[in-house]
Amino acid sequence: MLNYDFVLKETSGNDISIKDFKGKNVVVYFYPKDNTAGCTTEALEFMDLYDEFEKLDTIIIGISRDSLKSHARFRDKHDLPFLLLSDEDEEVHNLFSVMKLKKMYGKEYMGVERSTFIFNKDGELIKEFRNVKAKGHAEKVLEFIKNGE
Repeated sequence: MLNYDFVLKETSGNDISIKDFKGKNVVVYFYPKDNTAGCTTEALEFMDLYDEFEKLDTIIIGISRDSLKSHARFRDKHDLPFLLLSDEDEEVHNLFSVMKLKKMYGKEYMGVERSTFIFNKDGELIKEFRNVKAKGHAEKVLEFIKNGE
């Protein structure tokens, strides 16, 4: 089994690790860029369901390659109640294998495959959602945590 432990900084500059949340479910979602349409949709849907996740003892963590300053603007603009972690060097992106070859306007580039990982209260990875669509995704994640499916 892969070890998905990591330490990244969140918007306030504090170090965050999955180990910090032992005893809680943890949703780690990777998204391409702050303040873009799809990423804002996804973040707002997680925010809208935040109280439901809290009732299920679940922490939400968003990770992108954006800077802490960009994350702080994104968080403040939308009043996001969950953690946003910065992974500018893509170390954690690579740990979770979410950097993929993409194509746009005939050009190939390495980009983030929108993906979500769910860890149980023992810190074990129990579900991966890969190459997801932003709209409606937070609801699917919530349903999985509620029902295990």
